[in-house]
Amino acid sequence: MDYRYGSHTVFKIQYHFVFVTKYRYKVLKGDVGLKVRELIRKTCEVIEIEILKAGVSLGHINILISQCI
Repeated sequence: MDYRYGSHTVFKIQYHFVFVTKYRYKVLKGDVGLKVRELIRKTCEVIEIEILKAGVSLGHINILISQCI
C-alpha cells in the first residue's frame, strides 16, 4: 500500500465522488458514456490523480481516486 508520510503522521487519503445527471436522466449511454469516460481519464492524467475504481452508469458516475505522490 502507498502511504504518505509527514513529520509526525502516516496517511492514505482516497476520495469517492459521485456525479449525478439532472433528475437522474439516463443520458450516459453509448457515445456519451464513452466520451465522459475518456474525458475523466485525460483530466486525471493531467493533474496527476490515480483512478482506483470508476464506473459509468446510465444516470451517474462513481469514481474512487487517490492523489499520486
